[in-house]
Amino acid sequence: MDRLAIVVPCYNEEAVFPETAKRLTQVLQDLIKKGKIAENSFALFVNDGSKDKTWELIAAEYHQNPYVSGLKLAGNVGHQNALLAGLMTAKEMADITVSIDADLQDDVNVIEEMVDRYHEGFDIVYGVRSERKTDTAFKKWTAQAFYKLMHAMGAKSVYNHADFRLMSKRAVEALSQYKERNLFLRGLVPLIGYNTTTVYYKRSERFAGESKYPLKKMLSFAFDGITSFSIRPITLIAMLGLIIILLSIGAAIYTLISFCLGHAAPGWASIMLSIWFLGGVQLLSIGLIGQYIGKVYIEVKERPRYNIETVLTHNTTDLSR
Repeated sequence: MDRLAIVVPCYNEEAVFPETAKRLTQVLQDLIKKGKIAENSFALFVNDGSKDKTWELIAAEYHQNPYVSGLKLAGNVGHQNALLAGLMTAKEMADITVSIDADLQDDVNVIEEMVDRYHEGFDIVYGVRSERKTDTAFKKWTAQAFYKLMHAMGAKSVYNHADFRLMSKRAVEALSQYKERNLFLRGLVPLIGYNTTTVYYKRSERFAGESKYPLKKMLSFAFDGITSFSIRPITLIAMLGLIIILLSIGAAIYTLISFCLGHAAPGWASIMLSIWFLGGVQLLSIGLIGQYIGKVYIEVKERPRYNIETVLTHNTTDLSR
């Protein structure tokens, strides 16, 4: 049977970890009893530089639960890098990987349906929210705006999908070929191109603890996603520059005609507004182009995306080397 690894990135998840480990263990046991996965399947909890007792809890659970493994990163590298570290570690031990957040908002019972789709021949199975009743009106609106904006910018993404997905071993191997440091896995995975499908579920409220994605971090994440997969914002700036040039020519013609007809020239207010507007456009343009240059700067240095400090696994392969 195929071996399943459930990859769970964790950052300060002390409050929710015991329940998450309990539920995922139950899912693994049920799938094993039904003969859908191998008996040595496991959940891999990735500690992303937590400041609480998350790692201590993972280590303790590892010593008493054969279905739990742990991966400790050397410092906080962010959710996307932590998830990638878990996937790259799990692919050496497993035939199937499922990524899921530790907060239990994603329905763990859907994992069985994902495995069923895998056995039907799909390499990637996306977990997609069927509704957003647990979200506030503001969060619902911003989420919809984000997906629409991503689509408008030309980036591939799955609507209402976060990072809850199943990937076959060859799909994870293909993902490992994407070397960029500015990670946005929701945009990278659709580029792989293997057979994909979706399963739908109702997202619950966070079981315990606090959200790791406040508004400021969500906006930064969305901006990184757009600039990592599309140069259309720069194209829009060029179009805006062309429009401003045409308006300036029109204004010049209007001023010249007014002067020839003996009318008074426009006052200082219109001139100052034009200067402020053009100054704002220039600063915005320089800032946006600077973001792209900054991403190139980060990429060319080729620094490691993460460093692994400790691996706790019941697998016989030594992955800590």
